[in-house]
Amino acid sequence: MPALVRYRTALLLRSYRWLPPLLLYAAALAVGIRGGDPLLDSLGYAAAVLLPAAAWLTRVCVTGEPPAARWCAAAAAGPGTAHLAGVLAALLASAVLGAAGTAFAVAVGDPHGGDRVTPVPLPPAVGAGLLAAFACALLGTAAGTLCNRPLLRSPGRAVPATVLASLVALVAAGSPANAAVSDLVGGSRTATVTVPLLPCAAAVLVAAAATAVACAVAARRE
Repeated sequence: MPALVRYRTALLLRSYRWLPPLLLYAAALAVGIRGGDPLLDSLGYAAAVLLPAAAWLTRVCVTGEPPAARWCAAAAAGPGTAHLAGVLAALLASAVLGAAGTAFAVAVGDPHGGDRVTPVPLPPAVGAGLLAAFACALLGTAAGTLCNRPLLRSPGRAVPATVLASLVALVAAGSPANAAVSDLVGGSRTATVTVPLLPCAAAVLVAAAATAVACAVAARRE
């Protein structure tokens, strides 16, 4: 499995198909986060806009392999395992992107609450921001996994479904990503850091279930 993940990661990097989601994320950060904004608000925003970028990266990873190479990998390791490697490569890339976005928010954000007076403890805030970003990366990966190959093969269906699933995962009241971001943004009003452990744990379960479904379908169809 580690070798397959390295192979899928190298394939992603060499294809340059990671560039559009990277540019999307960078542009969203540049537009939405300004120097001097409250830190927790900036961290929440950086985590939120990571979700669609993670879904896009997942689509790139699970659809970017040439058919011949995909068949060889499926024959060598099994279709389900080969698909799992692609999902893990996407999650790894999304986590790196989220860490960079969190670092940017910390670098330019003001470590005070929404009143610009009450200080925010920096280490817990950074930890909460990283966990929120990871939760959004997991939900974005889950959305991309469920809305692309092998469940949806046609780009005409897969792309709109990925966009819609990303939006729902971000704004739905019961979404772990929504809860993690809301903890940060809500805490900014009182300069209180709430570490989103439960939302992050729930995101792990959702992503694991989505990946299990996709790998099971891949084992039957490919």
